[in-house]
Amino acid sequence: MPEHHITLTTRDGQRLDFSCPDQSDIISAAENTGVLLPSLCRDGGCGACLGHCAEGDYDLGHYNASMLPDESVQRRDVLLCRTYPKTDLQITAPYDYAHINFGRNEARQAVISQLETIAERTMRLRLSWQDEQNGLAVEFEPGQCMELEIPGSGIRRAYSLANTGNWQGEMEFLIRLQPEGRFSGYLSQRANVGQVLNVYGPGGAFGLQADSINPAIFIAGGTGLAPFLSILRRMAEWGEDRVIHLIFGVNRESELFCVDELQGLQQQLPGLTVTVCVWQPETDWAGSSGTPADALQYYLQQQSGDYDIYLCGPPLLVTAATQIAMDSGIAETRIFSEKFG
Repeated sequence: MPEHHITLTTRDGQRLDFSCPDQSDIISAAENTGVLLPSLCRDGGCGACLGHCAEGDYDLGHYNASMLPDESVQRRDVLLCRTYPKTDLQITAPYDYAHINFGRNEARQAVISQLETIAERTMRLRLSWQDEQNGLAVEFEPGQCMELEIPGSGIRRAYSLANTGNWQGEMEFLIRLQPEGRFSGYLSQRANVGQVLNVYGPGGAFGLQADSINPAIFIAGGTGLAPFLSILRRMAEWGEDRVIHLIFGVNRESELFCVDELQGLQQQLPGLTVTVCVWQPETDWAGSSGTPADALQYYLQQQSGDYDIYLCGPPLLVTAATQIAMDSGIAETRIFSEKFG
C-alpha cells in the first residue's frame, strides 16, 4: 500500500515525522506509529485536531462545517482526523510538542462514584479508578480531557476534566445532556453508581500557555466551564497569583451551576473576577444579560490592555468571541479556543 511522508511542526518549532498509508487519516496513522496527537472526537465534530497544511495535496472526509468553515478550508486549514493525504504533507499544529504523547492509548477501568443533576440538562459525573495495579494517580494538565466509553458499545466521547490531578484516583466531568447524544442517552437512562467504564487519556492541548504572564480572560459557554474550573482549582491549590476575568454564560437561569464554587474561588484567588451572564433571563435576574460574547465586548471596552483570551464552548460562541477579541486589538496568536459540537 502506498505511503505518504508527513512532517508535522508544532507551535514551538519542534518537528515530527511519520508515515501515513494511503486511505488513512493523519491522526490514525500517527497513532499506529505510537504518536498520540491531541484529538477528541475523531470524526470531524469538535475541531480539537485543527492544523494547517503548508504543502501537499489531500482529501477531506466528512466533518462538521461549523468546526471548519469554508474560509478556513480555502486557506488550507485541516482537521487531522479527517485529512487523507494524496501526497507527502507538511502540517503545522497549534500546540506545543509537550502536548503530544507517545505509546499506546490503552483503556483503564473506572467506576462511577457519583452521578447527579446539577442544572437543567447538565450532570456531574465522578469516576474513580477501579484497577489499582497501575496506581491511583490521575495525572493531567488542567484543560485536558478523557475519553469515556459507553459500556458494551465501543463508542467513546471526550469530556474535559473539571478537577485537578490527584493521588486518590478521582475524576470529575460536567456533561451537557444533548437530545440526540449517545453518551447523554446512556447517562440519563442507563448509568448508575457502581457501573464500570473504560477511560482513555488524558488528551487534548487546551490549557494555560506557559510562555505568558499576561492577564487572561476565560470565556465559558455552559459546560465549557469545566476546563476553567480545573485551571482555577489548581491555581488555588498552588497559591498562584494571576489576573483573570472569567465570563460564564448559559441560555436560561435554570441552566446555571457551580456559581457558589466560583464565588469560593474568588475568595481564594485575589486576581480572579467573575461575570455570570444569562442570554434569556427572567425579569428578576440581577446579573449580566446577554451572551458571553456580549460580556466580553463590554469588558474589553471598559478594560483596555494586552490579554490572553481562552474560549471553550459551542462553535458560534467561540467564533463570535474570537472576532470581538480581534476587533479589540487582541492578536490572533493570543487567542486559544476549544469548541464542542
